Amino acid sequence: MKPLRAIVVDDEKLARRGLALRLAEMPQIEVIAECANGREALEVIGAESPDLVFLDIQMPGMDGFDMVCELQSDSMPLIIFVTAFDQYAIDAFKVHAVDYILKPIDAERLQEAVARAVTRHAQELAGTKENLMALVSGRDDESGAKELMSNDNDGKTWPDRLTIKDGNEFQFVRIADIQWIDAAGDYMCVHAAGKTHIMRTTMKHLEASLNPDTFIRVHRSSIVNTNSIASAASHLNGEFVLTLNGGARLKVSRSYRDRIKSLLG
Repeated sequence: MKPLRAIVVDDEKLARRGLALRLAEMPQIEVIAECANGREALEVIGAESPDLVFLDIQMPGMDGFDMVCELQSDSMPLIIFVTAFDQYAIDAFKVHAVDYILKPIDAERLQEAVARAVTRHAQELAGTKENLMALVSGRDDESGAKELMSNDNDGKTWPDRLTIKDGNEFQFVRIADIQWIDAAGDYMCVHAAGKTHIMRTTMKHLEASLNPDTFIRVHRSSIVNTNSIASAASHLNGEFVLTLNGGARLKVSRSYRDRIKSLLG
């Protein structure tokens, strides 16, 4: 079996180098890059598509959770959080992390985490094969896109804010401020006004509460506010890539590209 292609993300150089050296001794792992912050890691993930990320949480500028929420679902690698703080464990598993390792890193725990990642990766590959077979047999998600395109408002009044529960508090997010929404397991990452809010709901339920004249599905795991689209570029494979105000980039799957084409005129 091929080793998992991994990157190590930590703002502390010694911690980053030390973990990379330990991983280099494991035949299941190939470390392809080391990153000092979340932005650097996002660039590497976009360019290299690693299988696995060993990710620190507390980093300046963009913490580990913010970085995960910036990733689009179809480019999401497996995540193992590596941190000195145990209070983030619940949040880590909310975003479906493979494991959560405390510093200083115990050798046995590291081996255990890597074994979990190998198992999870094998399971995901098996799931991908099933999805490809479904596409070949014609059972793709085009029907969902067609349903979205035929949506009629019928005079319906749409909410002007979204209520998101955060622990014991409720946050109110203006719908107009939402740039895009993407799925992270059983949770939705709502990107609005430069912040990312995490809420437990389904994509279908959230999409039903948004005006389809403004918010459109561009992927099975992504919804975008059309008012936030700065530009769109087409690729030879038929996909579009949207660039939003602020610089975020989203892929448009081929099943949903007709709606983007109609927006572009």
